[in-house]
Amino acid sequence: MKKIALMALMASSILLAGGYKVPESSLNGVALSAANVAHNKSADAAYYNPANMVFMSDEQRVEVAFTYIGLSEIDYKGTYKTTSGNGHSKKENFLIPTIHYVSAAVDGVRYGLSIVTPAGLSKRWEYQPAEQAAEEFTLETVEINPSVALPIGDKVGIAIGVRALYSKGYVKANKPTVFSQDTEGDSIDFGYNLALSYKPTKELEFALTYRSKINMSVEGDADLFYDPDGPGPAAALLSGNYSATVSLPVPALFNAAIAYTFPTKTTIEFVYERNYWHSYSELDFNYDNPTAEAIFGSKKDKSWKDTNTYRLGVTQDLDKLTLMAGLVVDETPIPESTLGYELPDSDSVSVSFGGRYDISDRLNVGLSALYSMRDDRVVHNDKYDGEFTDSTVLIVSAGIEYKF
Repeated sequence: MKKIALMALMASSILLAGGYKVPESSLNGVALSAANVAHNKSADAAYYNPANMVFMSDEQRVEVAFTYIGLSEIDYKGTYKTTSGNGHSKKENFLIPTIHYVSAAVDGVRYGLSIVTPAGLSKRWEYQPAEQAAEEFTLETVEINPSVALPIGDKVGIAIGVRALYSKGYVKANKPTVFSQDTEGDSIDFGYNLALSYKPTKELEFALTYRSKINMSVEGDADLFYDPDGPGPAAALLSGNYSATVSLPVPALFNAAIAYTFPTKTTIEFVYERNYWHSYSELDFNYDNPTAEAIFGSKKDKSWKDTNTYRLGVTQDLDKLTLMAGLVVDETPIPESTLGYELPDSDSVSVSFGGRYDISDRLNVGLSALYSMRDDRVVHNDKYDGEFTDSTVLIVSAGIEYKF
């Protein structure tokens, strides 16, 4: 039973990033709750919908933004493996840069480049028994996404892009005198994205976008210790540094969006988003050491489900000022059977707002914020009997865009 519990710990702790998607990858993305797919005239169209680049004014543009992400403490009241597990996670704070670029037209063709962080963040618990599942998890990702777009007549644009994803993870977990884990690994993996924009009238806009699944082929080193009998004269069953590999999916994503601009220069956009989390059905680690493989190498069931996200954005263009607001309703992919300390995720509702100010015809600056409120979640499974509460996320972004 100790061996089975430890294997489950390892498998669940490593892929914390699965539920930590970061769709707000620009200043406008934060202000509009990422409801900027069909209607997008800024440099971040290179990421959210590169097909829209063909409808932009014929000039180059670049945007640089810095985004702060703050994760609140998450409280847990209940038991973990029949042991009292009451306590809370640590607060987390991050600063993430993003860059977006759109070229001028070259024989009608536009080129784009985005550098973003599509997923990651961290979770830390600094008390027993929570440290047995997730003393610390940190995942850093950087996606470089070049794209090319071309027009089909006057009303249709299509685009294709390449996704190059670098990921690096660090995991710690321990139960004093019984086991400890200190793992670090990284990978570079590839995918693609497709986009279609259709503008039947000046006021009405439609868009479809698709981002492919990426299988992260993570390779790294693991400092492992395992002594099922605890302190005593017998040597530990496992103690040392071992090579480890695991394949982790970044699920595919589909967006369908519609936007309409009224005579008042008010644009309302609705986005339906489908996240194909079913690709995260299990997690399987492989070790170069037979003993490490026997103890930690068994597959762990995850059984995540596909989810729907609904986004609503409102943009008001004024003389030199653009005001934005958004609302998003998001589902968690994690079933109750696999929920735990490593990722106590739940359904959420988020609200956002922001604005841009034109300093000149070529330069504008902006500020935006998003606040996400996550549902409390009761969990009853083979390890947990309790409730996770008080989870919130605050995102603040500041950026500058230049046209030349």
